Amino acid sequence: MKFSVERDVLTEAVTWTARSLAQRPASPVLAGILITASQGIVTLEGFDYETSAHLEIEAQIEEEGTILVSGKLLAEISRNLPQSSVTVETDGSKVQVRCGRARFHLATMPVADYPQLPAQPEILGVVDGAAFANAVSQVIVAASKDDTLPILTGIKVEFDDDNMTLLATDRYRLALRELSWRPANPGVQTSTLVKARTLNEVAKTLGSSGDLTLALSANGDLMGFSSGARRTTTLLVDGDYPKIRALFPENSPIHASVRTSSLTEAVRRVSVVAERNTPVRLQFTQGQVALDAGTGEDAQAEESIETVLDGEDITVAFNPAYLSEGLAAFGSEFVRFSFTSAPKPAMLTAQAEESGEDDKAYRYLVMPVRLPNS
Repeated sequence: MKFSVERDVLTEAVTWTARSLAQRPASPVLAGILITASQGIVTLEGFDYETSAHLEIEAQIEEEGTILVSGKLLAEISRNLPQSSVTVETDGSKVQVRCGRARFHLATMPVADYPQLPAQPEILGVVDGAAFANAVSQVIVAASKDDTLPILTGIKVEFDDDNMTLLATDRYRLALRELSWRPANPGVQTSTLVKARTLNEVAKTLGSSGDLTLALSANGDLMGFSSGARRTTTLLVDGDYPKIRALFPENSPIHASVRTSSLTEAVRRVSVVAERNTPVRLQFTQGQVALDAGTGEDAQAEESIETVLDGEDITVAFNPAYLSEGLAAFGSEFVRFSFTSAPKPAMLTAQAEESGEDDKAYRYLVMPVRLPNS
């Protein structure tokens, strides 16, 4: 096998494919990237039994063939090559990578031992990649990072005709994001549970390439994503996801609108004195919200900013990290807090104007920290 390709094209292709490889592969061949050169196209494939990656690039091919090499090593080499055309050529039991005056010789692994990648599932529909990536970034903040609870490390994706809903929770906050998509079969109703980190990787690497095609296997255990010349598949998380949608309140008697950037900065400042697991308290009154953190003989901080309050005064406290991460997910000028009562979770929604209607396409529900005597 022998082909030539531009350095940046090869680097991007190898780096993206290598992301699908396991950190501790069950078999040595699963640490490799399978490279096939044929008919003007070089195909790169990676597989770890949970996630697969397939990418095609155009190249100048002198000899067709297939090789299997260490993905991590090839990615590292590619990133450090000089800015020039790269030639990849088999040399006995090794493969030679040449770029300018740089030469690298890599050992190959037996191609016959490499497992066959799963076929791309049946197409489910198409979604705008940028909108999908933004939706994932908004809900992933609420996904659990505790692998002892694998169900909660996933993002639930619900499909109902032309509406798609992403949901995530770590038991202390919940996030819900709705967006439109184009189903292959109108009227489709199904749901999947995808690992949050996998969906985040898909959103980051495929979301900027226009439309993103979604696919789902007939037995519902495998989901596929493709955009342009790239496609990836992933095993879905098995289990019953908690019914968190019902926890979002339909009606709330108390609403407070705050400029998102002002509240974000205020929370950041007062939480400097908040030690681990120490909450930030917010006192909403007519015209302002007063923030404070720290108690007793410890360091303390206070700050107040403007707010528009509709309803009675209310005092609540939140984990500053949960509140800050939720606020960071909003791209709106204002954010609305909706309360039923102080001990109940608060729902945050986007608001374009200080006294306007809120947009419930994205909802972030955060549990309050119980205050003494509350």
